[in-house]
Parts: sequence; C-alpha cells; structure tokens
Amino acid sequence: MEKRYGDNVVLRGLNFDVAKGDRVTLIGPSGSGKTTILRLVMTLEEAEGGYIFVDGEPLTHEERGGARVEMKGSHKHRLRQRIGMVFQQFNLFPNMTVMQNIIEAPVHVLGMSKKAAIAKAEGLLEQVGLADKAHSHPLELSGGQQQRVAIARALAMDPEILLLDEVTSALDPEIVGEVLGILRHIAETTDITMLIVTHEMQFARDVSNRVLMFDGGRIIEEATPEVMFSNPQHERTQSFLQAVLGNPMVEAAE
Repeated sequence: MEKRYGDNVVLRGLNFDVAKGDRVTLIGPSGSGKTTILRLVMTLEEAEGGYIFVDGEPLTHEERGGARVEMKGSHKHRLRQRIGMVFQQFNLFPNMTVMQNIIEAPVHVLGMSKKAAIAKAEGLLEQVGLADKAHSHPLELSGGQQQRVAIARALAMDPEILLLDEVTSALDPEIVGEVLGILRHIAETTDITMLIVTHEMQFARDVSNRVLMFDGGRIIEEATPEVMFSNPQHERTQSFLQAVLGNPMVEAAE
C-alpha cells in the first residue's frame, strides 16, 4: 500500500491485516500516516498503489490482467456500508437534531423504516447516556456529548468494522473518560472489529489485542499491549512512549 500527497509519501510498503473481532490500535507521532490509513479504509481518500480487502473482497481496486483496476461504485458502496467511523471533530449535522443525525443514514442508506430507525436510535442514546437529548441540536451539547452522539450514529449502521480516529483529542480532559468508557464497553460487549488511532495509551492498553507502532509511514513494531507498553524493542518506540507517558519504558541493566 502506498499513499502520497504530491512528493510527500505518507505511507510506503504498508502491509498488515486485522482479523474479524480484533481491536488493533495504531500509535506513533503526528504525521506518521495513522489517520490516513483510516481514511483509506473509509474510502474518503484513495491510495496510489496497493489493495485493501474487506472479508476477502477488494474494497476500491483489484488486480486484473496484471493491472490495478478500480471497482464499480456499487461494489464500493456495498462494502463501505459495513464500515463505520467516529471522527476527531464529531462531524454532526448542526441543522439536525440528535435523533435526525442518528437515523439519517439507516433510513436513507440502509432503507430502514423511520419507526425502526427511531427505536434503534433511542436504544443507542440510552446506551451512551443521552436518552434525554434526542431533540437537542449538536450546538446545544458539550463536546463530550457530541462525541457520544457520533458514536451512537456510527453504531446505528450496525458496522462490522469501526474506525476510531483520535476520538478524544478535541475534548476537554475532564470528559475524556466518559467517552473512552463507552468505547471500552462496546469493545467488551460486541464482536465489532476496531481499528483505533489514539494518543490515549491506557485506552490502547485496555481495549487492544494488538498495537502497531508507526513512524515515517511504516510499521516499525507490532506487539500485544502488554509487550508494547512494558518492553518495546525498537528504539523509536521506546523514545515515543517515554515522551507520551513521561517515564522510561525500559530500564537497561548490566
């Protein structure tokens, strides 16, 4: 997989897989290509080379006769429906109520009846602790409440894959915990496959099966959370985690 912006190569030689039900967290310095990966999987951007497969099916391109050929729009749309994303900046429609934000895609994309979509949305709002905010508009809510609505909106599409892009970075520190708590609960109670970009290392440790360390558009280390956060092997990983966590990760001894 390769992704470039002009002469700037953001991802190079990228090759990894996420098994069904896995929760994989991408860590690394800003600009290392983590969010770009999520945007490629979400089909918000397109790679210059390589292929993405969802459950064995090519997402945007396939190899045909030795050439890289783009898939039909209907094919991409069908696979794209299996993927949900929660963004850093919430991305709610400000002119719609909370309820309207959540039912918009299930009704108009999945063809769900409005009655069924509302019933599902009510259950999701209860799950994220916002049952009393169904008729509020996003700008009437705090940042943490908006992000919880965004999580409910993503879950309303019954995604098999959930992409989480720095979902707490735009929030005040004191409300980060409430959002992460909801995501922990989803991780513990569902089999949704998660691909997570975060600087919240404790969250990564709690919810991940695997952690991938990115630097310069490449994976430089891959390990379980236990190994990655207690005994990272790569010097770049050690320095990154020390900077983020504020304490040495590894102690050398004679």
